[in-house]
Amino acid sequence: NKAIFYYIADGRVDFRQLIRVLADTFHVRIEMKQIGARQEAGRIGGIGPCGRELCCASWMSGFSSVSTNAARVQDVTMNPQKLTGMCGKIKCCMNFEVNAYAEAQRSLPDKEIVLETTAGSYYHFKTDHFQRQITYSTSRHAPVHLVTISSERAFEVIALNKEGQQPESLEELAPKGRRERNHDILADNSLTRFDKAGRGGRAGARPRRRDAAPSGHRQERPEQGEQRADRGQVRQFRSPRGGQQGSPSPRGASERPTREGAKTEERH
Repeated sequence: NKAIFYYIADGRVDFRQLIRVLADTFHVRIEMKQIGARQEAGRIGGIGPCGRELCCASWMSGFSSVSTNAARVQDVTMNPQKLTGMCGKIKCCMNFEVNAYAEAQRSLPDKEIVLETTAGSYYHFKTDHFQRQITYSTSRHAPVHLVTISSERAFEVIALNKEGQQPESLEELAPKGRRERNHDILADNSLTRFDKAGRGGRAGARPRRRDAAPSGHRQERPEQGEQRADRGQVRQFRSPRGGQQGSPSPRGASERPTREGAKTEERH
């Protein structure tokens, strides 16, 4: 009974003549609705850069304005290609966690504070809000000599600067006997440890057990030897033809008459 046409336009458009033509053609009531770029992306659908279906096409029903300030609070790179979504506007997901980042920033030092040391001045570069790690640079506009410290250490340096003192370094010095050494993972094991051949002449061969049989000889299990011995005893107690059991005969002795003896009996 009703057909809805969605359209995008910068300003107001007069569709009265078009509505009359469409009503005469489809014989239904025509309704024209103007939508924005976000609603258009939701109607078309698609997959976002996160690999999932677009939020505007799956579950979002209302759209709120998103500003670049949300990206600055979360320390997101101000790259238009990464900030914009399928609609060409700033991604709606930038508003999802901005409140959590803003709350975490309240317990961290101000980004505008410059830390002074005997080696020089350090400027804020980036912040890991949830790990509470802050990275400082010796240059205000470029990542030079980056040093990452905890928020507690940053507050200590700020307190020393207020008292007129300057520490030797931003890094927190560990107590004597507990200093961590740089651990080289590649130095633990040699890269050619798998190339060395084993005793058998093959790389990576497992060492042979002492009780293992030599190559080419099959070692029998004790159960198999007992079973074969039992079979030999049963064969000795069987009669040659009549099926009656007789006395065991010595191995190797034949109870059947030879062919030559049978021929001599027939001749006689």
